Amino acid sequence: MGWRKLGLVFCPDGAIPWMHSHAALPFAVPLEQDIVRVFFSARDRERRSHVGFLDMQIGARPKVLMVSQVPALAPGAAGAFDDSGIGLGCVADISGQAHLYYMGWNLGVTAPWRNSIGLALGDTRIGVFERISPGPIMDRSPQDPYTLSYPWVLRNRHGGWRMWYGSNLSWGADAADMNHVIKSATSADGITWQRDGTTVIGAAALGEIAFARPCVLDDGDLFRMWYAFRGEAYRIGYAESVDGRNWERRDADVGIDVSPSGWDSEMLCYPCVFNHGGARYMLYNGNGYGATGFGLAIQD
Repeated sequence: MGWRKLGLVFCPDGAIPWMHSHAALPFAVPLEQDIVRVFFSARDRERRSHVGFLDMQIGARPKVLMVSQVPALAPGAAGAFDDSGIGLGCVADISGQAHLYYMGWNLGVTAPWRNSIGLALGDTRIGVFERISPGPIMDRSPQDPYTLSYPWVLRNRHGGWRMWYGSNLSWGADAADMNHVIKSATSADGITWQRDGTTVIGAAALGEIAFARPCVLDDGDLFRMWYAFRGEAYRIGYAESVDGRNWERRDADVGIDVSPSGWDSEMLCYPCVFNHGGARYMLYNGNGYGATGFGLAIQD
């Protein structure tokens, strides 16, 4: 497996107030021919994340055709679980309606933040979403006592839905106190989820402290997962599974790494892999967790 980078696609210029900086956590929705709509999380001057989108023409040099002027989803009301920002997980088509799953977060005191998982419904072509509830669909629980993050939802082969999401096994004021892993949950309707707390992707070496934003594709005979994992700096990892529950990490096979210089020379994170026009592509973030925008790569 190898990836050929097609370059930086987009980085906000600060002209739009709610999109002052960052284009993190990109997610692709193919529209037609060579046009793909990319949803992403952008930050305002107070560093609160909003979900926006742009339309991209795929080619040897990807081209941005339009950028949304209003957010598809804004932070929640004061006191709500997502009043400090929204981290995009994925968009899934369930019964003909777009379900936008996201991580909502609050600022913390004894720990830097508290995250929960929310859901908004909408239309990807219109680009506007509305929460199903002011509260989260998944919050802290006996299975996930600390915090949750970045959900990815995919249809099960035999009916229903499976979610892969981040969860802390430990938490504290410093990054070294964090042990963030990937777990999974199942649902019949995409709204009510059952979880058993089992870790499906976790640390394999000393110094690995975080796994974030899983992206899963079902290739028929094999499930493939891409994710961000952090040691000294984030890199993109890769794992395989025959059933979606039991995973083997194969990070050496991921086929993409930092560039010698430029916007993605220090870290790679938050991958979104998708198929379009007979090819497989990866959207990803580079330096600064999306502060330098997102780029596109094609699988060779």
